[in-house]
Amino acid sequence: MFEDQSRRAFLQRSSSLGIVGAASPFVMNLAAIGEAAASVNTDYKALVCIFLFGGNDWANTLPPYDQASYNAYQAQRSALAYLRTDLAPTLLNPTTALPGGRQFALSPSLAPLLPVFDAGKMAPVLNVGTLMQPTTKAQYTAKSVPLPPKLFSHNDQQSFWQASNPEGANSGWGGRIGDLMQAGNGNATLTCINASGNAVFLTGRQAVQYSVGTSGPIALSARTTLYGSTAASTALQNLMGGTNAGLLANEHAKVSKRSLDAYAQVSTALTAAPVLTTAFPTSSLGQQLKVVANMISMSSQLGARRQVFFVSTGGFDLHDNLVALHPGLLNGVATAARAFYDATVELGISDKVTAFTGSDFGRTLLANTDGSDHGWGSMHFVMGGAVKGKQLYGTAPEYGNNTPSDVGQGRLLPTTSVDQYASTLASWFGVANSDMTTVLPNMGNYNASTWNLGFV
Repeated sequence: MFEDQSRRAFLQRSSSLGIVGAASPFVMNLAAIGEAAASVNTDYKALVCIFLFGGNDWANTLPPYDQASYNAYQAQRSALAYLRTDLAPTLLNPTTALPGGRQFALSPSLAPLLPVFDAGKMAPVLNVGTLMQPTTKAQYTAKSVPLPPKLFSHNDQQSFWQASNPEGANSGWGGRIGDLMQAGNGNATLTCINASGNAVFLTGRQAVQYSVGTSGPIALSARTTLYGSTAASTALQNLMGGTNAGLLANEHAKVSKRSLDAYAQVSTALTAAPVLTTAFPTSSLGQQLKVVANMISMSSQLGARRQVFFVSTGGFDLHDNLVALHPGLLNGVATAARAFYDATVELGISDKVTAFTGSDFGRTLLANTDGSDHGWGSMHFVMGGAVKGKQLYGTAPEYGNNTPSDVGQGRLLPTTSVDQYASTLASWFGVANSDMTTVLPNMGNYNASTWNLGFV
């Protein structure tokens, strides 16, 4: 297995350093950067995380439509709730009805995604959130099971969602997937790619994230000329990437050289990328997803077999002005995600690319005047040609305050953990069950029969 080759090569590099003590993990990670084993995979797959920073309001993203649930929803947030008549055009009609006659509709602002759902290529996953193990309300109240630390805190829950650890985590589950998969790529650098800056989600124990801008790869200074001189630029690049006597300096030079080489490789590939007829929004998220689509279109030229991408958008921390601002934010996500899906169809690779949403947490069902407060569980979406769509997955919550589904104010107690959500995606991507606890350390707390939720 290529996973074993990757681990074996890493251990060989680590042992050759002959270093122990507190500094060794840092040095071992430096040593792991770069060298890619021969490609083993013969097919291509990509995971694309669309992260909504700020904590998305779950109740107005996937509002209830059956009369009893709608009445309870409207009673708890009358100033924020959609009119039921406005939800009729985006009512979801799954192939298999939910138990108890439960029904949901997309927010009207998510209407561009309804045809994807109806085509069976998109699936909502209900009440997903950070957990350390299956947790009942009685256990939560009694504090008899471990809980994610610093619940309802933006930074810590963003980190726990992306990394299974609070703020300060040094690797994320997307990066840890990259650790297992990078040996199958011709260039390990192009395994974990971030189009929105930097995120712990894509940091592996060995894999490092490669950042791109909306117009393509980001150049290091003096890539072509230095003060107008090509010769000076070449000399600087030789200094940056040359061999050094010191261990740390030498590893820094390897990182610099890798960056320069990756820039040249990606730039060359993207100049030959097919011109997409799919029109992407001019928004930041739209342009992030456009560059991801362009990179995926050139995956074979880049020698990539498995890639994990991260894109993001913000503004979802709506303690105020939810009615005024939330629809526009959701529509921005919907138009960008729909364009991305359409581009994968145009490229003929929609079944090779799975996109999914994430967010810090959900929000309270109860209104905070004209907004909602920090919550816990939330509604998420998975989209792509391999998705077993036109279905809703997970457990539909009850609507109210202090129901069995929530821990107060309509803060949903998650019934599907981020780990289960992630393990389903990882399994499709090719991560073996035997490696799942390496990617998701808490998975050992769940019955193995619940590791794969079946939505892809």
